[in-house]
Amino acid sequence: MHDVRRIRAKYRAVRSTLNERGRRLWAGAEAFSLGYGGITAVQVATGLSRPTIHKGLLEGQRPPKLAAGRIRRLGAGRPRAESRVAGLRKRLTALVDPVSRGDPESPLRWSAKSTRRLAGELQRQGCSVGRTVVGDILRAMGYSLQGNRKTKEGSQHPDRNAQFEYINDCVVAQWKRREPAISVDTKKKELVGDFKNGGREWRPKGRPQEVRVHDFKIEGLGKACPYGVYDLAANVGWVSVGIDHDTAAFAVASIQRWWNRLGRRRYPKARSLLITADSGGSNGTRVRLWKWELQKFANRNGLTLRVHHLPPGTSKWNKIEHRLFSFISQNWRGKPLESHAAIVQLIAATKTATGLKVYCELDRHTYPPAVQVTDAQMAQIRLARDIFHGDWNYQIRSRSKKMES
Repeated sequence: MHDVRRIRAKYRAVRSTLNERGRRLWAGAEAFSLGYGGITAVQVATGLSRPTIHKGLLEGQRPPKLAAGRIRRLGAGRPRAESRVAGLRKRLTALVDPVSRGDPESPLRWSAKSTRRLAGELQRQGCSVGRTVVGDILRAMGYSLQGNRKTKEGSQHPDRNAQFEYINDCVVAQWKRREPAISVDTKKKELVGDFKNGGREWRPKGRPQEVRVHDFKIEGLGKACPYGVYDLAANVGWVSVGIDHDTAAFAVASIQRWWNRLGRRRYPKARSLLITADSGGSNGTRVRLWKWELQKFANRNGLTLRVHHLPPGTSKWNKIEHRLFSFISQNWRGKPLESHAAIVQLIAATKTATGLKVYCELDRHTYPPAVQVTDAQMAQIRLARDIFHGDWNYQIRSRSKKMES
């Protein structure tokens, strides 16, 4: 009785290095060395057919005359699908070409173009091909599996680039004065609980962490609302994890927490604070409460605030997005955010090779939505708009007297 396990182990060791002819020659030689019952033993161990093994045995004894580089004699083997089916490439191109997406008559206009679907459509057109052949032809034509890429930005404001240059000049001038400059924004709100979190992490094989099937808010846990402050010069981030609404009051309270915990110690002689922010959300250009809360912040701390908003539709260029938030997302990928404490710990544990350090704190205060700021309150704000785009660039100076809350 031949040792099938040993034969299988030998075959697996060399299989990846052999082409079709090499496999049958190896199988034939192995069967010949085993003697009686060798063909059956090799067939069981390798899964190759008996005719293939027998053919390899004969070729090993009487090698056929083959042209250089060929593994079969001329005319041998099944004819290629492209030679059997006239115009196969042309028909396949018509199905996958991006231009066909605009054609309402295209049969796959509203379907996912998998090789199985493409093969099925070709079969309905009378082409006898399988999905494996379709995949081979697509790769030969230079196609590959690709996802969407965010490149279209829609309409651009004519002063977009000029605003970026203006912000850069203002930040550089602020640094030359040895004054603080920060980038602020709200990170995506997260459901708190044992929910699926995107990404993967190393775990014992076959033992993924089990999470809930449906993403329904858990009563008593709710959502987490992280608001970040990134010190552009120090490469240090601060994140306040809110449990209530994402309002302008919460945004400014987060900046105040950063100033109390980190900013004041790093910039003890600061007389101004430069803030870069998006044009929308809780720190948007048209949010009255944002300016009102900033005025109260300026009064409490005796600072002049220089505020610069990114042009509309350019939030992804905000420094905090790719210098802080992206690394937080990488650090907690694949981990369910089971509690507010876990979220705080995961954020605070974020580090990078370039020296990023992140501080995080839970903010349990409530921030009512839809707070109205009256015209009388707006009149109390010491707002001075810059000459260039005063709606995006302005200063808020502190008042000597404490403002009414």
